[in-house]
Formats: sequence, structure tokens, C-alpha cells
Amino acid sequence: MSMIKEFKEFAMRGNVVDMAVGIIIGGAFGKIVSSFVADVVMPPLGMLLGKVNFADLAITLKEAAGDVEAVTLNYGKFIQTAVDFVIIAFAIFLMVKVMNSMKKKEETSPAPPPAPSAEETLLTEIRDLLKQK
Repeated sequence: MSMIKEFKEFAMRGNVVDMAVGIIIGGAFGKIVSSFVADVVMPPLGMLLGKVNFADLAITLKEAAGDVEAVTLNYGKFIQTAVDFVIIAFAIFLMVKVMNSMKKKEETSPAPPPAPSAEETLLTEIRDLLKQK
């Protein structure tokens, strides 16, 4: 089998396509959440904490000297990223919870009773013949 044909077969497999779609949607969702946190959540939170812009919060470890830039510890951006993570993790948790509850409903739906075994069928036929006599 040629390499191209084998790759095409691999790439067109259902779970690979589903995974690719999930990754693309996940990336877009991450951008939406990042924008939501940076543009909607953090500004009011900064206002409540005394007009603080979280993106600008940093500790200067070494001052700038000449052409060398200052070395800073940007903990404000870290806080924003941590809030992003919490929101995304919570959204994924809710999605998994919904999927698990749907799966449980499928599992708890009553299954049709099993067909009688060959012995039971034979005994039922014998019983019916004896009743007729």
C-alpha cells in the first residue's frame, strides 16, 4: 500500500476527523474565553480593586539599562491566564457531566427481555402438547 493511500485512509477515519474538529473548536473557544476574561471580567474586577489593570501588574526584577530591557515578573498576566483556565476547565467539566448523564440515560433504558433458551422453548412445547392431550 502506498504511503499516500495509507495516510488518506488514516486521515479519513471517523475518530481522526472528529478529533480535528474538536481541536479547532477548542482553540476557538479558548480565544473567546481569553477575550471574555481580558475584556469583560478583568476590567470591572480591576475597578473594584482600585482601578488596577491586571495586564500591567508586574514586579521589576532588574531595571532597564541602556539597550537592555527591564526584567519583570508579569504576575497580572498570569492571573488572567489562571482565570481563563478556570473558566475553560469549568466549561469542560459541565460538558462532560452532561455527556455522562446522557450516557447513563442510555444505559438505564430497559433492554428487551432475552429470548428464551432452547431448553425453555422445548419445555414449553412439551407442556403445550401435554395440555392438549
